[in-house]
Amino acid sequence: MASRRKGRILAFQALYSWEARGRMVVSEDLLNFSWLEADKKAALDENISSFSRLLIVGTIENIKAIDTMIRSHLKNWDFSRLNRVDLAILRMSTYTLMYQQDLAPSIAINEAIGISKEFGTDESFRFVNGVLDSIQKAVHAPQDPVPCRQEGLEPAGTSVWGRNKDGRIL
Repeated sequence: MASRRKGRILAFQALYSWEARGRMVVSEDLLNFSWLEADKKAALDENISSFSRLLIVGTIENIKAIDTMIRSHLKNWDFSRLNRVDLAILRMSTYTLMYQQDLAPSIAINEAIGISKEFGTDESFRFVNGVLDSIQKAVHAPQDPVPCRQEGLEPAGTSVWGRNKDGRIL
């Protein structure tokens, strides 16, 4: 959906600005997109701006958990060395992976790759892809089913049914 893509780009730009300004308190200027050129702001659809605000506010409200998640999935890389473009993309996308469970992880990662190709360095999309893939595996890991431990029952493979002591399926 093109409008969601525009909303993500707008949120990425706002998060980049927020970080560049020293992680200031979220202001009306940031959420009203006053930093956009006048013609782009005038053409901004309400659905796009609402979606962007959701990503911006959600990311900033959960920044500690998001940064902790990113730090734990960096391999041979120091968090403080991340460039601001990659960091803004990782934060927004990690928020999506952690808190927007209704969206397929592949969509969040593909959008992040596209944005990093457009705004990042030549290697950004590979880096972003690797980190987000690791995060999505941790966030969306399948839960192990708890085997039935009731008296006289034993687990019956992957079935939800158990067997009694005689071997009959319950």
